[in-house]
Amino acid sequence: GRASSLVSSGTPVVRPRGQRKGPADAEPTVGPSRSLDYELELGAVVGTGNPLGRSIDVHQAEDHLWGLCLLNDWSARDLQAWEYQPLGPFLAKNFASTLGAWVVTLEALEPFRAPLAARAANDPAPLPYLASEQDRLHGGFAITVEAWLRTARMRADGAPSHRLSRGSSLDLYWSFAQMLAHHASGGCNMRPGDLLGSGTISGPTRDSRGCLLELTWRGAEPLTLPNGETRAFLEDGDELTLTAYAEREGVPRIGFGQCTGEVRAASA
Repeated sequence: GRASSLVSSGTPVVRPRGQRKGPADAEPTVGPSRSLDYELELGAVVGTGNPLGRSIDVHQAEDHLWGLCLLNDWSARDLQAWEYQPLGPFLAKNFASTLGAWVVTLEALEPFRAPLAARAANDPAPLPYLASEQDRLHGGFAITVEAWLRTARMRADGAPSHRLSRGSSLDLYWSFAQMLAHHASGGCNMRPGDLLGSGTISGPTRDSRGCLLELTWRGAEPLTLPNGETRAFLEDGDELTLTAYAEREGVPRIGFGQCTGEVRAASA
């Protein structure tokens, strides 16, 4: 719901401050987030919008999309845990979202289309305004997404980044056409350049989970890095990089560039 704190790849991210209330806290306090996280996402950029008060039909929704890019929707999990009931996360999300260096058009991604992921048998079917057989069969994109971490100590030692996870956009529950159609279904006017986030891209295996909250089981199972450092959540000086690519035999590989941000200490 804000564009002011969208930043380009390479922009440092300052650790946010906000209200926190941990299990041992009698009352909420205000201070720097203790549980800073990333979210491995793709962003869909609107190319053609709709007038205020008019919806976008799911069958034509992709005609309104320009392309896809990498998106890191940084999240302060401790602020989020305190805020999200009953009003939803606010300061936990609005401090920064990093955009990748490139927008890849839907035309360029045409060779990498795929069916949407099958829903569990007990999951409800999409309501009619989000149901499209064409979208079900061809609305997915086979894009590999990865998250890489390089700590301050790793940089000082000249060590390379360590891959935290590798997943696929085919694990998304909703298509980008459905996301756009739903967002505009109440009459919200979309404008050229508007951005929709996919939500965290996570797969069924541990090494395909798209954030530290899931990778470390809410911090209970910290990761051990190759140099012996451990991480439950991001620390100051950590550099987080997202990458993505689409490849298929007989078709040129398409990369999405990098989406990088270094965590800086909270402001006074």
